[in-house]
Amino acid sequence: MPAVLHDFRIAADRLGYALADGRTLFSDITLGFGRERTGLTGPNGAGKTTLVRLLAGELAALHGSVQRRGTVAYLPQNFELGTDRPLAAVLGIDQRLAALDRVYAGTPEPGDLDRVGDDWDLRERAEAALARFGVGHLPLDRPVAGVSGGEGTRVALAGLTLAQPDFLLLDEPTNNLDAAGRDALYELVRGWTGGLLVVSHDRTLLRLLDRIVELSPAGVRVYGGNYDVYLAQKAAEEGAAARELSSAEAALRAARREAQRMRERQDRRDSRGKARAAKGGAPKIWLGMQRERSEGTRGRVRDTAERIVAGGRERFDAARARVEERGRIALELPPTVLAAGKVVVELDGVSVLRPGAERPAPENVSLRVVGPERLAIAGPNGSGKTTLLHVIEGTLPPTSGSVRLGVPADDVAFFDQHARRLRPGASVLECYRERNPDIGETEARHALARFLFEGDAVHQPTQTLSGGQRLRAALACTLNGWRPPKLLLLDEPTNHLDLDSLAALEDVLNGYDGALIAVSHDRAFLEAIGVERVVEIGVIQSVPGDS
Repeated sequence: MPAVLHDFRIAADRLGYALADGRTLFSDITLGFGRERTGLTGPNGAGKTTLVRLLAGELAALHGSVQRRGTVAYLPQNFELGTDRPLAAVLGIDQRLAALDRVYAGTPEPGDLDRVGDDWDLRERAEAALARFGVGHLPLDRPVAGVSGGEGTRVALAGLTLAQPDFLLLDEPTNNLDAAGRDALYELVRGWTGGLLVVSHDRTLLRLLDRIVELSPAGVRVYGGNYDVYLAQKAAEEGAAARELSSAEAALRAARREAQRMRERQDRRDSRGKARAAKGGAPKIWLGMQRERSEGTRGRVRDTAERIVAGGRERFDAARARVEERGRIALELPPTVLAAGKVVVELDGVSVLRPGAERPAPENVSLRVVGPERLAIAGPNGSGKTTLLHVIEGTLPPTSGSVRLGVPADDVAFFDQHARRLRPGASVLECYRERNPDIGETEARHALARFLFEGDAVHQPTQTLSGGQRLRAALACTLNGWRPPKLLLLDEPTNHLDLDSLAALEDVLNGYDGALIAVSHDRAFLEAIGVERVVEIGVIQSVPGDS
């Protein structure tokens, strides 16, 4: 029977989707979404964005159906604002605002009063919505060309609050948001009274939700409660699966021992029979009958032993299938031998003025990192945080001020969300050796094995890597594995990571004993890796490509 809406705003019935190459991404997904706030999570590549696009009606399913009741709004992960449209058009209010202005000017056109309806305070509500998301400085008649990615997301969220749909679909909405933008999003979610489905790995956001839906290659699982409840339920499931796997493994060993004992007992019987026959005196017809009986018994023993072992193997395989292969990195990095009192980097009055910008971003930044200190650089989008990391790395000279490194330049490593150490078309091994040209292939293979690249896996082209594999490869190229850098620069490393990859990244960074400077709006991540100090840099302006 097809799923019916009843109290659902969106209902999916036996939904399936296939990729362009014919591979099935998922099948037979049946889910209902009502007024509750739901988080959709799972490993990268499982099809979360595809599922949301199917629910939004942007894609056609291979099979199954989606029913919708009421108005549904969708904010995709990567959306284009356009370049020549005014902000009011992005908000979807340009025609009503124009009608409102004509009415107030005393020059209404036919239908203007119907267009305005009850929205006599539309301009004020729009400006308040923009201000709520930290973009109140943008005029409604301004073309959106030049608006940064973070500002674009906040404008889109402001438009959603104006539209007030019955159901809201959000795909990774925090990726381009700074701390203030995330706080505004969290407040929107807390106060949202319609239905909500959000794809996210932002743990702060997931803790605000009413339930979690996990999409994986095995299908969907629904967990009642927020992220913390989800974690507890997952831990209980994984513990039970691990215990069943251990029990099944022991049972399989016992089955093999019992099968071996059965074969040995039969071998002893056969040996005694052969000994009696060798003494002679027995009729040939009797010996033939005994031989046939022995062969029949041996066949039955073999079949019974095989059934015992097959039963144990079946139970073991089923238990192992229930234990998810997380592929977590178990890594102990060598020490950096960074002295506690060593001045790693010192900035004095650093400013960078980009071409076409009216003011520097960053501007007049001074900071000092001593020993294996961990600090975060914070500030709104456009304040120059990423630019500052490039200044510290030495790839961008400051316009004014000074930078003094207390460690060799090749002891400074940069890790970002785009894994820029991975050259397209190159293998994992080639990328690693480009970063470490002084070591041989054997030593490089040993280092990559620490990041779970073993055997022929080192020859895998970077463009074919999954999300988790790209993370491991980028970490291998950045952290080296045999001589970690003394200063590690992190630029929004958690964007686009699934929860398992995020946990693996935190595990690796917690085993790193050098100095660390991070740019991240993910407070849970900064807390997990032990950031000790936060350096705020000022509110400047939007710089395209910077955070």
